[in-house]
Amino acid sequence: MKSMHITETVLRDAQQSLIATRMPFGDFEAVLDEMDKAGYHSIECWGGATFDSCLRYLGEDPWERLRKIKSHMKNTKLQMLLRGQNLLGYHHYSDDTVRRFVRKSIENGMDIIRIFDALNDLRNIETAVDECLKAGGHAQGCICYTLSPIHSLEMFVSLGKQIEKMGCNSLCIKDMAGIMSPQECFDLVSALRENISLPIYVHTHATTGLGYMTYLKAAEAGAAGIDCATSCFSGGTSQPATESLVYALAQMGFDCGVDKDVLKKVNDFFLPVKEKFSASGVFDPYVLSTKTDALTYQIPGGMLSNLVAQLKAQNAIDKLEAVLEETPKVRKDLGYPPLVTPLSQMVGVQATVNVLLGGRYKSIGKEIKSYIKGEYGKAPGEINPELARQVLGEEQPLTGRYADTLAPEFEEAKALLGERAHSEEDVLSYIAFPQQAEQYFDKRDSEKPLVVQFSIKEVG
Repeated sequence: MKSMHITETVLRDAQQSLIATRMPFGDFEAVLDEMDKAGYHSIECWGGATFDSCLRYLGEDPWERLRKIKSHMKNTKLQMLLRGQNLLGYHHYSDDTVRRFVRKSIENGMDIIRIFDALNDLRNIETAVDECLKAGGHAQGCICYTLSPIHSLEMFVSLGKQIEKMGCNSLCIKDMAGIMSPQECFDLVSALRENISLPIYVHTHATTGLGYMTYLKAAEAGAAGIDCATSCFSGGTSQPATESLVYALAQMGFDCGVDKDVLKKVNDFFLPVKEKFSASGVFDPYVLSTKTDALTYQIPGGMLSNLVAQLKAQNAIDKLEAVLEETPKVRKDLGYPPLVTPLSQMVGVQATVNVLLGGRYKSIGKEIKSYIKGEYGKAPGEINPELARQVLGEEQPLTGRYADTLAPEFEEAKALLGERAHSEEDVLSYIAFPQQAEQYFDKRDSEKPLVVQFSIKEVG
């Protein structure tokens, strides 16, 4: 019987996709021991937006959250998503910060680090991959999947060869918008397997309705594993359901290594958690609908939710269709970057500004300017020359690796924080998200028990 690894995403991507990463540790602590018995290849529980959300909304130390999860996982690997040189933020950090962050992630309990760059500029994942390997972690390099006139099977295979040469332990095809068709997946997994020897994992979303079929074709092509979500947190902008895939794959002759009875217990546990978020309005049923428009606009579910929220906040939801139509035009102007964090947010915001101001590029966001200057890496294709001139003037874009121009950050941040930082992890939290980290430090300091010091004089 053939094997298929299952990565369970309910603690990270599933809840990030459906409830904006608002699940506190207390909501799932009681099921962790049960999840450890399920037989998952790994549990994705950290990275992505979890770090920001812990500090910004949940009042939790993300590092402590990781350590707590790890204390329950005796048999199951923990997995995280890392944005290469962007770490978990939205701009590039210095190499010393990247190395410390990766090493501390592994020291605090992380096993598998899935590392990607939004532009597939692999220069931006080299440092993180190198440090992950040195620290004894499993480095999984990513190909961000997208469709455009310049992206091809040959380009993706070339990326796969570079990822293998870099020393990665495995490769992930990361389809963040759920736009990879079953046939495209079969062809890509097959081509990669013919050209590299790394195990290949496939990540997609159910957004367009293709996800389940795509996973079955991934299995047929010889993929080593897939990402799934326990059924009550599956579907829509999340991943396909764990239980359904395990059931179908078993009939196709695949052993997923999981205990179906434990899978049911895990899902039963999360049902009332989902209901709680539904009752509070955090869980919007809108995210569960199938959105085939994504096949045209290539907009990931999280990006679509952000666009809707932004337009509602400005009483401009009637402009949604116009923004959706503008988004691929902006993407073309920028050289067809894959729409994945942070590029998805940047392209979406610029498209929204273009529509709301009634003219294209009347105002250009600072992140888009940085992108055109080369500070995010090399654009996959040619940037619209007129737009480039508008931003750069006579200046030439950066062609080297932007992180090479960044001075070390850690020691300066450590000195700035002083006694407010209780650990290296605190300093890293501050570098990644200064405002949110300080907010958390203030909360932590205010909750310290008041210690009254006094002395008793001896009475002679």
